[in-house]
Amino acid sequence: MLTTADLLSGTPALDRVEDAVASAAQALKALQKPDGHWVFELEADATIPAEYILLRHYLGEPDDLALEAAIGRYLRRIQGDHGGWPLFHGGALDLSATVKAYYALKMIGDDPQALHMARARAEILKRGGAVASNVFTRIQLALFGAGSWAVVPEVPVELMLVPKNFPIHIAKISYWARTVMVPLLVLAALRPIAKNPRGIRVDELYVPGARPPASGAHAHRGWAFAFNMLDRGLKMLGNRWPKRLRARAIEAARTFVVERLNGEDGLGAIYPAMANSVMMFDCLGYTPDHPDRAIARQSVENLLVRREDGEVYCQPCVSPIWDSALAAHAMLEAGEEASAGRALDWLAPKQVLDVEGDWAWQRPGLRPGGWAFQYNNAYYPDTDDTAAVALAMDRAAPGKFEEAIERAREWTLGMQSSDGGWGAFDIDNSHHYLNNIPFSDHGALLDPPTVDVAARCISFLAQRGNPDDKAAIDRGVAFIAKEQEKDGSWFGRWGVNHIYGTWSALSALNAAGVPADTPMIRRAVAWLEAIQNEDGGWGEGCESYALDRACHTPFPSSASQTAWALIGLMAAGEVDSPAVARGVAWLLAHQDADGLWGQEVYTGGGFPRVFYLRYHGYPKFFPLWALARYRNLQRGNSRDVAWGI
Repeated sequence: MLTTADLLSGTPALDRVEDAVASAAQALKALQKPDGHWVFELEADATIPAEYILLRHYLGEPDDLALEAAIGRYLRRIQGDHGGWPLFHGGALDLSATVKAYYALKMIGDDPQALHMARARAEILKRGGAVASNVFTRIQLALFGAGSWAVVPEVPVELMLVPKNFPIHIAKISYWARTVMVPLLVLAALRPIAKNPRGIRVDELYVPGARPPASGAHAHRGWAFAFNMLDRGLKMLGNRWPKRLRARAIEAARTFVVERLNGEDGLGAIYPAMANSVMMFDCLGYTPDHPDRAIARQSVENLLVRREDGEVYCQPCVSPIWDSALAAHAMLEAGEEASAGRALDWLAPKQVLDVEGDWAWQRPGLRPGGWAFQYNNAYYPDTDDTAAVALAMDRAAPGKFEEAIERAREWTLGMQSSDGGWGAFDIDNSHHYLNNIPFSDHGALLDPPTVDVAARCISFLAQRGNPDDKAAIDRGVAFIAKEQEKDGSWFGRWGVNHIYGTWSALSALNAAGVPADTPMIRRAVAWLEAIQNEDGGWGEGCESYALDRACHTPFPSSASQTAWALIGLMAAGEVDSPAVARGVAWLLAHQDADGLWGQEVYTGGGFPRVFYLRYHGYPKFFPLWALARYRNLQRGNSRDVAWGI
C-alpha cells in the first residue's frame, strides 16, 4: 500500500486516482438501499442514549434487560480517560453528559462503587455536582424527583398564548428549540414525577450548598440581568396563574404538538422533542395505547442503532435526505449516473409541496417546495437540504426534475433573510437577545443566517442560472464577503468548522462567477494552504467553536475535512497547486481496503459548544467526491469547476 510519503513527492498518478475512485464508488454503491437512497448512522454523545434509558424508566415500561445491557456497553466504551463523558470523540469531560450517563448506568444496575462510576462521580463533584449541570439536565433530574425545580429557570406555559409581537414568542426561536420547548412547557407546568419503578436517585451527585452556574459565557450582561430579574419574578408568582388561563395554554401546547406529530418520524424528527412529547402525553393522562402517544413512542424507538458487536445507542435523528443528496453528488462526479439517478428518483417524492410549515409565519403565501433532513418532517424543511437535492437534480437531469427544481428555487428565494443570508429553517431568526434568557444557557436558541447555508443556496441559484435571481445572488455574495474572518476563513455552523465554512463559501463564490483572483478568495486559499498539515491532509477539532477561540487550531487530518479543503481549493482554481496534490495524496494513502475511509472524529455541527455529530457517511462520500473531481479536472479540457458544489 502506498504511504503518504511515497505520494507527496509530486502530482499523484491519475491511474492511481482512477483506481481509488472506482473502488470507492463501488463500495458506496454497495451501501445504497434497494429503493435507491442512502442513510448512515448519525452519532452524537452519551446524552441521548442515557436519556433513552431514563425515558423508559420515567414511563415505567417493562424491563428489557438485554437492551439495557447493550446500551450500557456502549456508554461504558465511550467514557473518556478523564473519567467522564465528552461531547465528541476525544473531547474534554462535559458535566451534563456525565451526570446523565452516570444516572443511566446506575438506573440499569451499575454499582456506584465500581471504578468507572466512582471516577465519574468524583469528577462531577469536583465541578460543583449535578446542580451545576445545564438547564435540560436539571429538568431531567427534577422530573425524577432527583433534583429541585427551584434551580430550573421559569418558562411558563402561558407563553403559548402571547401575541407574535411579544418579545418572547415561540415564533422567534429556532425550530429545534420550539419543538423541544413546547412539550417541555407542559411538563414544567404540571411537574409530574417519573414512575421510576426501581426508585433510583442520585443524591450522591450533589454538593451541599452548591448553586446553579450563572448565565452562560455567551450572555450579554445587561440582557442577562434583565431576564434573571424576570425569572425571579416568575418564581415568586409560582403556580398562581389563573386556572383557566393555564388550561388554555396547556391545550395550545398540546394542539401544537399533535398538529406536528409527524407520524413515526416524530415531533420535529429530533430526539429531545420526540421524548418530551411522549412524557407530555403521559402526564396529560394518555394511556400507552392512545394513538398519539403510541406513535410518538414508536418514533423514539426508530432511532435505535443495534450494532453487530452487541452495542446499542440512540441517534438524535436520521439523515437520509442529506446523505442521499451528498452521496448522489459524489456518484455524479465519479461518473456513476445510474446510481445517482436512483437516489434522485427516491428523493423527488420527498419534496414538501402541500404543508405550510412554521417558516410560513414569516413568509405567508410562499409556496412550499423544500426538502427536510429526515425521512419526513413536513413542518420543517430546510434550505440546506433543499439546495443540495436541487443542485444534484439540476446537474443530473434538469428536464426530468424541472418542476421540482423550480418549486425549490421559488421556496429558496423566499427564504432569504433581510441581510442577504439564509438560515437553515427560518427567516430572520436573529433575535439574539433571547440567547440571554436563563433557560438558554446553551446559547443555541436561534437559527440566524450562516455562511455555509447561504453558500449552498447561492450555489443552487447560480448553477440554475435564472437571470431573475441575480439580485438575490448578489446580496448573498455580499453577505459572504461581510462574514469572512480576519484570517481569510469562514465560520462553519453545521460542519466543523472553518474548513467546512470555507469550502462552502469558495464553492458558492465560484458558482456565482466571482473571479478567482478576487482578494477574499485569495485570502481564503492562503488560509487553507497555511493550515494544511505536514502529512498533506487537513483537520480541525470541535474546540475551534470555543467563544475565546483563536479561529483554527492544529488538529490531526481527517478524511472528510481533507476532502472539503480540496473541493474548496479546486473551486478557487487551485487544481494544479502543490497543496491540492498533497491533499489528494493523503486521501490515496488513507483509503481502506474496502475502498472507503475511516473516521472517528466528529466533523458535524449540531449546536456549537453544546452538541456535535459524527456523520458516519461523511468519510464515505466526501473523499470520493474530491478524488473524482480532481481526476475530472486533470483529464478535462478545463480547470474550471462547472458545478455549484
